[in-house]
Amino acid sequence: MTSRTIIVAGAGVFGLWQALSLAKAGHRVRLLEASVEPFTAASSRLAGAMLLPDCEGEASPAIVRELGRRGVALWRAAYPGLVTRGSLVLANARDKGELTRFARMTERHTLVEGNALAELEPDIAGRFSAGLHYAEEAHMETPRALAFLLAAAREAGVEVMLGTPWHEDDSDDLVIDCRGMGAREALPDLRGVRGERFLVRTQEVHFSRSIHLLHPRQTLYVVPWSDGVFLIGATLIESEDTGPVSVRSALELLGLAYALHPAFGEAQLIESAAGLRPSFADNVPRAVVSRRGTRIAVNGAWRHGFLLAPVMAEAVLSHLSGGEHELLRRAV
Repeated sequence: MTSRTIIVAGAGVFGLWQALSLAKAGHRVRLLEASVEPFTAASSRLAGAMLLPDCEGEASPAIVRELGRRGVALWRAAYPGLVTRGSLVLANARDKGELTRFARMTERHTLVEGNALAELEPDIAGRFSAGLHYAEEAHMETPRALAFLLAAAREAGVEVMLGTPWHEDDSDDLVIDCRGMGAREALPDLRGVRGERFLVRTQEVHFSRSIHLLHPRQTLYVVPWSDGVFLIGATLIESEDTGPVSVRSALELLGLAYALHPAFGEAQLIESAAGLRPSFADNVPRAVVSRRGTRIAVNGAWRHGFLLAPVMAEAVLSHLSGGEHELLRRAV
């Protein structure tokens, strides 16, 4: 592949993976980010950062599951902070049918009951009778993973320019546009999907993996971070409202967290946040090539940003070397 000078616009998880992969492939890369402090404007900052290709089979097209498994492998190879203990899906006794339905619609899981469930997650013992363990899945702490990618990009030779927004112009520079909702003018079919989540701290709950509590109205996920911090999320609302977390969402999410483990009732609430997930109609991200190949918009993460970011980087590299990829599209 001929070495090129490439601009990557946007330093969320998509932009970071693009910049890092392009630099490692021998290109000269400038990463432009509008915010002065890293990640403050990126929707990636609010992500649960779970890699759940098998669980996604319940609601996503097969391509997400298949390419998501590739994404897990790429994260394993790149990031030493990845927690690779799988994920656990639970349901209360009255919602047992939800667990049966979820098992039927997903793959590569093991039913764990009784002592096996207690050994897997001791703090769940006696609270739930059965769960589904997805051993090949993983999670990470969002801010640490983003910081790692930024440092790795710099080490690979990427010129990082914070406080430097990119605006479309008439130049023939090769630009990989990863600005999320900021790229909407170039992607009129992009929509925002509202998501809300919380960070809480407690020393009374100890989980080893991400835990998902099924409920007919709202599925909860809890992601353990270090120092007793847990990420609790997340709503999925067809709205582009960017305001603060609503009372209703707070009651639903924190109420489900309390149902998962009563000690969450005494946890310290250290952050509540809401943002928009950039999404296409099918909720599958893609790389859209336009302007005679000088613009590649990498967007539409929906809730697959961390899972598919390294795969999107492979898609762009494939295009630059004359190849094809399932997630590549050409603008009409």
